Amino acid sequence: MKRILFLGLTALLALTMCTPKTVQKAQQSTDQSFRKQPPAPLPAPKIEIGSHEQFQLGNGLKVIVVENHKLPQVSFQVFVDAPDVHEGEAAGFIDMAGTMLSRGTANRSKGQIDEAIDFMGASLSTSASGLFGTALTKHVDGLLDIMSDVLLHPSFPQEEFDKLKTQTLSGLAASKDDPNTIAENVGRVLRYGKDHPYGNVQTEESTGNATVELCQTYYQTYFKPNISYLVVVGDITADKAKMLAEKYFGSWKKGDVPQVQQPKPGKPDEAKVAFVDKAGAVQSVINITYPIDLKPGAPDVVKASVLNTLLGGYFRSRLNNNLREDKGYTYGARSTISSDRLVGEFRAYASVRNEVTDSSMVEFLKELNRVRTEKVAAEELNLVKNYVSGNFALALESPQTIARFALNTVRYNLPDDYYSTYLEKVASVTADDILAMAQKYVHPAKAYLLVVGNKKAVADKLVQFDANGEIDNYDYFGNPVSDLALPEGLTAQNVISDYLNAIGGKEKLMQVKTLKTVMSAESPMGNLAITTYLQAPNSVCNEVAVNGNIMQKQVFDGKQGQTVAMGQKMPMTPEEVAEMKENAQFFKEMAYLGDDYQIELSGIEMINGQKAYRIDVVSPSGSESTEYYAMETSFKVRESSTQEGGGQTVTVTQDYADYKEVDGVKIPHQMTISGMMPVPMTFDLQEAKVNAEISADVFKVQ
Repeated sequence: MKRILFLGLTALLALTMCTPKTVQKAQQSTDQSFRKQPPAPLPAPKIEIGSHEQFQLGNGLKVIVVENHKLPQVSFQVFVDAPDVHEGEAAGFIDMAGTMLSRGTANRSKGQIDEAIDFMGASLSTSASGLFGTALTKHVDGLLDIMSDVLLHPSFPQEEFDKLKTQTLSGLAASKDDPNTIAENVGRVLRYGKDHPYGNVQTEESTGNATVELCQTYYQTYFKPNISYLVVVGDITADKAKMLAEKYFGSWKKGDVPQVQQPKPGKPDEAKVAFVDKAGAVQSVINITYPIDLKPGAPDVVKASVLNTLLGGYFRSRLNNNLREDKGYTYGARSTISSDRLVGEFRAYASVRNEVTDSSMVEFLKELNRVRTEKVAAEELNLVKNYVSGNFALALESPQTIARFALNTVRYNLPDDYYSTYLEKVASVTADDILAMAQKYVHPAKAYLLVVGNKKAVADKLVQFDANGEIDNYDYFGNPVSDLALPEGLTAQNVISDYLNAIGGKEKLMQVKTLKTVMSAESPMGNLAITTYLQAPNSVCNEVAVNGNIMQKQVFDGKQGQTVAMGQKMPMTPEEVAEMKENAQFFKEMAYLGDDYQIELSGIEMINGQKAYRIDVVSPSGSESTEYYAMETSFKVRESSTQEGGGQTVTVTQDYADYKEVDGVKIPHQMTISGMMPVPMTFDLQEAKVNAEISADVFKVQ
């Protein structure tokens, strides 16, 4: 029944060049010797970013003004340079505090703030590090009036906090099974450790621990003008900016801010393979990572940026050329070398097919070692430097970029011409510089080799890359996972038998001849209801309705089937018929005990906070799935399988909960499906009837 619901939901979501010959002949007769020698590069131009003026208000607020009169527009950024704080068991509350700034003040509700901003055609955003707003010059006073109110008088209304928490939990639920999110979370824990602020991982549990009081305390402790900056960019003079700063932010009261000492993480002493199991995954996410000591504005920053671009910072990079263009292992391989005031990071990453996970790791390590040992050719280096220079020039079109440059110049005590001479710095990078930077910042032999993927399919092949021949296993949030020992003598057949007994027993289950269920969920389309009719031995009908209107219907009479959608009838293909035959049977787990299915008990894992036996299942048609049965209750709590749809392969997970008895049979009254849609969908059972009469017309294929 559970599988049929899923099938019903799946069905719903289902340079040319032409040159005249005469011109070609003329070109052939022309002296082409000049092509043998490429032209010498021109001197790097000096970028006119615009000089900035700075001053300080009496409360300690540092104001930076960059005049740019090309457009009648001004942007204002209030940046609070608060120390990084460890959030503990309420990880995520600091970001929530920043969002709450614009959710209401002592003078305005969230709706009034939004309406006023829209009326001016302005924009306003808030975060844990402050505010950013933009408006036409004529609306500057209106924007600053709101920004000042948001900054100085946030009310942190409980109702808005509850809404924000719900939104946050929804976002976490949508992303927690995403392998890239998992790799990011676990990578942070490995690089920095859980005692470092950068190692905080926001979870549903930590979000639940967040309170509006924590948000208020953070605001009251760290939002002080004496550690903050106001950056003004656009159609405004320094004198006008000073007057506005005094008017709208002069009353902001300064105060002492506690300083926080943070541990300094270091890279591992040797290569360590870290693995996160994602059952049923057909791809592995590879993330080679470790912390680095690289501060903003340091002499190495520009050279390291050029190095990273060469290695994995753009489409023609070495990693992408190797793993994508040459080997075809991935759609893209990238790297990152980031500076930070506390601790920077190195990452090299890609998503690759299961069967080439170990081969991809070989190529990653080969390229990382190559850049450390071989000098880059002049032609390749020039291409990279041209790309870096072009990206830098394009970035200058954004006023936020100009504001960031001005802020960084003051915040990190950079030379006044640091950014205006940036292109000159890029142009001066040599092959020797690249080699030196690689030897300093690229360390494949002292890295975490993190892989998120199908443990059964790929883990054993990765042991060779660990310096000690061991793999460290982690859960989705970076917590170490130990292999739990299976009870001696326990078999997959025992687990399945216990499940069948838990939901009613084989004798009772075999007496079930018909079953009707109605499950519903809220979706972006509205209320989604799926009505399923089952009749022994393997007839099924699925009706999918949105807001009460039937959008699609699937019917299978045991031999043939059809899908009806938008008035069109489509017969099932032989492959679809075979799949329906397998999944339309009642309590298919009873068939697991026969000879047609292959089942294997492969371990014990934590599923939604409870220990569960993992059973790997291969059906008669060869399709594979991974199922989990709770050790305490014997109920099935999860099923994962790989599905094809929309031209791509996805891992779909179904979680089952809230088992209740219906006429002697225990049925899960809640099911959450994730992986096939942008956000998980939770279905609640609205109706269940066992052995009720169902008209034969329901299963009629026309």
